[in-house]
Amino acid sequence: MSGEKVAGREESGLDKSERQARYDNILSAANHHGKTGKPPVHLWNPPFCGDLDMRISRDGTWFYMGTPIGRLPLVKLFASVLRHEEDGQYLLVTPVEKVGLQVDDVPFVGVELDKVALDDGTDALTLRTNVDDVVVISEDHPLRFHIDAETGGLTPYCLIRGRLEARLGRPLLYQLADLGGEARIKDEDWFGVTSCGRFFPMMRVADLDRAMDSDTV
Repeated sequence: MSGEKVAGREESGLDKSERQARYDNILSAANHHGKTGKPPVHLWNPPFCGDLDMRISRDGTWFYMGTPIGRLPLVKLFASVLRHEEDGQYLLVTPVEKVGLQVDDVPFVGVELDKVALDDGTDALTLRTNVDDVVVISEDHPLRFHIDAETGGLTPYCLIRGRLEARLGRPLLYQLADLGGEARIKDEDWFGVTSCGRFFPMMRVADLDRAMDSDTV
């Protein structure tokens, strides 16, 4: 969805020198404003300065001008100033400018899932992403599950911050299934996982085997 141009949005492409200047400016701003934590991109409303030739593929790889960005520290800097708008557009935002980029699915990928006990004894699940964000799956960082209409395949997503999500691949889906259990919701049996006392329904029990056997994730 995010790879498509938003209806009514002005096309503002940048030439090569302008793109490189934007690239350098964004890295500099992300480094400066990220020294004490995540930059407060939700508070910044600078002018839109065009689309950068940057893309995040479904597997979480970042590309600039068609070439993968191989250095994780650079990827983490860009990710720190990423914002997802209500209209579906993804932007890299600094106090003085914002530029668009393409995201094939969602920007992050979950790479590690752990079960932990909180101080009050409640069981919780933590998720680490490919850019080393770590969240506790909870009301603030909920799971959602997308079911492919054609295959019935199941894909989990977790809200990381703002409207930015991480997709969990098949290994983590299997791990969630191992940690899961059943609950009765509106007179139907659902399979899901519990974290921080909240049950996150994955799908109806009757449909579970088909979803786990699908190659959609």
